[in-house]
Amino acid sequence: MKKEIIHTSSAPEPVGPYSQAVKASNILYCSGQIPLNPTTGAIPDGIEAQTRQILENLKAVLKAGGVDFPNVVKTTVFLKDMNDFPAMNAIYAEAFGETSAPARSTVQVARLPKDVLVEIDAIATL
Repeated sequence: MKKEIIHTSSAPEPVGPYSQAVKASNILYCSGQIPLNPTTGAIPDGIEAQTRQILENLKAVLKAGGVDFPNVVKTTVFLKDMNDFPAMNAIYAEAFGETSAPARSTVQVARLPKDVLVEIDAIATL
C-alpha cells in the first residue's frame, strides 16, 4: 500500500514527529488538530474560539488531502473538561451539520498539548 504525506502551510506545523495527514489507499487520516493559528502561533481563549480554530485547521488539512467535511467518516474529540461539551458540540454541528455528521467519540483527557482545551482528529474517505 502506497502512503502519501499531506502537508499544508494553511494549518499549524506539527508540534512533534508526525504528519498533518497521511493518505493510504482511499482514506485520509488526519492527525489531531489543536487551536494554533497557523500564521501567528496564537491560541485563542475559550472553548468556542478554540473549537472554531481547530475546525479551520482541520478544513485546511482536509483540503490539502483533496476532500472536505462531507468526506469525514469518523472524528475523535479530546476535551480537557467535559463541561465544555455543549459549547464545543454547537460549533462542531455548524461545521459538520447534523444530518451528515460523521461517527464520533468524545473523551475527557487530563491534559492536551500546549494546555489547550480541545483537540480533534479525523478520518475521511477520498
